[in-house]
This record gives sequence, structure tokens and C-alpha cells, in this order.
Amino acid sequence: MLRRLHPDQPESFAFTPANQAWAEAQISKYPEGRQASAIIPLLWRAQEQHGWLTRPAIEHVAEMLDMAYIRALEVATFYFMFQLQPVGSVAHVQVCGTTSCMICGAEDLIAVCREKIAPRAHQLSEDGRFSWEEVECLGACANAPMAQIGKDYYEDLTAESFSGLLDALARGEVPVPGPQNVRYSCEPISGLTSLETYDSGHTKYNASVQRAVDLGDTVKRIDGTEVPLLTPWLGKSDGAPAKAAPAEAAPAAAAAREAPEAPAEVAQTRPASLDAPRDTGADDLKMIKGVGPKLEALLHDLGFYHFDQIAAWTSQEVAWVDENLEGFKGRVSRDDWVAQAKLLASGQETEFSKRAKY
Repeated sequence: MLRRLHPDQPESFAFTPANQAWAEAQISKYPEGRQASAIIPLLWRAQEQHGWLTRPAIEHVAEMLDMAYIRALEVATFYFMFQLQPVGSVAHVQVCGTTSCMICGAEDLIAVCREKIAPRAHQLSEDGRFSWEEVECLGACANAPMAQIGKDYYEDLTAESFSGLLDALARGEVPVPGPQNVRYSCEPISGLTSLETYDSGHTKYNASVQRAVDLGDTVKRIDGTEVPLLTPWLGKSDGAPAKAAPAEAAPAAAAAREAPEAPAEVAQTRPASLDAPRDTGADDLKMIKGVGPKLEALLHDLGFYHFDQIAAWTSQEVAWVDENLEGFKGRVSRDDWVAQAKLLASGQETEFSKRAKY
């Protein structure tokens, strides 16, 4: 299926302070140079905040992760979990249309969507509160037909019960998810055949449904304020800075890892720069591992447009650039830009540039 960005886009995107803190915590899970691994959770958080995934949001996430825009667009357009067009402000309904659900009545559910929401998938209802789409198997085949609304599954549906669910949501209610008939979970519809009684301590609803009922509003989008920010890998539990362990309690080896020895002072010299790229046009500096759109723009601001400029940097000049890449200090040395640039300036390719071209 061809997936394109919506033609009408907002001018900008920025995370709320709570979501910004959450996003930065996710990035910190990954080692230096691997921050792009956080792209899916960050795109998802952006979608939760705005309702759907906009181009400014995708580009904002790409800049946070120092990725080329096209890389982030590839992820956003590949996964169907990302909505590339506006969705209903109350709920976006996803009806499973794969084999089990289709046999058991999914087409009747889709007919209800066409009648109550909009004639076409991904089209907003007249009041803008609902939208719908048909999706591939959601894995609840024993409870077919079913639909996902918000964060939860509504199973064992009929056209009548499904219509009632939509009416309840329109009234501002959050119907109890799970089976919409007599079933507790996914036991035989005719009744239990082996374990004929439940444990007396079982909850009123099955596990996932009970959790949804406890939450009370599972169509509400995540906004970053639901629970304290948990970052145990940073030694934090609530977003506050980690408390430093007493120096005498830390073994020498651990202390050395936490506070690496400062590098020897290197004299700094500003490299020769250009006022503008040469007539042939600027080289694509993103072919250098470690350079993304934001860093490329910063290098241009400093007067560096070509591979051969970077290839000629001396150790003193590398030290100057490392110190003056605001927000990216040390990146030149870390990824050895000079060695990469020498190969690229000579017309050769690096392993990274081979991948980056496609």
C-alpha cells in the first residue's frame, strides 16, 4: 500500500516539556552513536501528543537523533502503526479484516463504520471526532470479529454491539473492552470444558481488561504526565538527577569508567574555511558517519562544504572543530571524520556512505 504524507501540514512541532524529558530519557538508553535506535518510540510519542504523525514531527525527531530526514521518513511510512493523516479527536477505530474476523462478520463492522463515521477509511467524521480503517490481523482470532479502539481490543462483536460502542464513545463514555458477549476471555463460547471453575481469587475481568478498567480512560492519548519518568539505567526514578555515590564507596575501576581521564591539552587552530561552496556545489557531508542534517548545517555555517576541506584538517584543527561544534563536541574525533573524508574526497566510498546512499 502506498503511504504518503498528508497534503495539509502544520508549520512546526515541538514536544511538550514532559514529553521532551521522556524522549531524552529514551535516547539515553543507547550508546553514543546509536541514538537512532530510539526513533520508533520517539515517533510514537510524537503521534500520541499530536494525534497523528506530521512531517514537522518526523523531521523534529530526526534532528533530535541526528538522522537524515529521509531515514526518519522511511520508518514513519513503513510501519502502519503511524498515522500519516488526521484522526478522530475522540477515537480512531481499527477493524481487523483478516481471515478469522472476515469469516465471523468483519464486513458488517466495516459497514457500521461507513454509516456512523465516514464512507471511506481514513476520512474524518463530519464532527472530526472519529475516523476508522481496516487493518491486518490483530491476533485476537479466537474472539473474532474484533476492533482496536484506542489502546484496547473490543472482541466478539456484532454489528449491533459495535454500533452501541461507537454511540457510547460519542457520549463521552469509555466502554469496557474485551469480549462483548458472555465470555470472560477466550474460552469456548459454549462454556468451560476442562477447568470448569475459575480460581476464586480471579479479577472481575481478564487481566488486560481489568487493567483498562482500572485506568478508566484508554482512548486518552499519552501526554507524558501519567506516571513519574522512570530511568533506572541512569540511576534515576523520577526524572531527578541521579545522586552521586560517595567516592570512598566506588571501586577505582568504576570511578575510572564514570570519570574518564581528561585528554591531554591539544593546541587549537581554526581550519581554513570558505564563504560559500565552490561552483560545483557543496558535497553531501551526510555521507560522513556521524554527520546528520543538523551537523551538516552547522558545518556550512562554519564554512566547511567539501570533503577535501575536512580531509586536510590537522590534529590542531580537529581539536578546534571538536570544541566548536555546539551540542556535538568531540564528534570529529569520535567518528574519525578526517579518515572518512580522505576516502570520499578521492572518489572512494566508505561502508557508511554505501548504506547512506540508499
